[in-house]
Amino acid sequence: MRSVLIGASFGALALVLGSQAARADVIDGAWCLDTGRRMIIDGPNIVTPVGTRTKGDYSRHYFQYVVPAGDPGAGQTISMQLLNEETVRVHESGADVIWHRCGPSVS
Repeated sequence: MRSVLIGASFGALALVLGSQAARADVIDGAWCLDTGRRMIIDGPNIVTPVGTRTKGDYSRHYFQYVVPAGDPGAGQTISMQLLNEETVRVHESGADVIWHRCGPSVS
């Protein structure tokens, strides 16, 4: 019985670590600027820096969306490219801005 529990524990640990490693090489996740702006990408879904939920064109290392009505810059196309596990280049308003993965939430 003990060996079954140990095996199950290692299996669960491998699953958790494996899912984190797999997610690190994708654009999905929470992205932050030091100005306090934040956005969240989850597949083709995004929560924009002002909190609007919308959809865009998604691939593992690239995301693009049109800023929805009501958000600043409505109608503008925003494109993003994953540079490495911790940084993404966001092209908006004719300029590139580097965003970083958000740290853990603090409550």
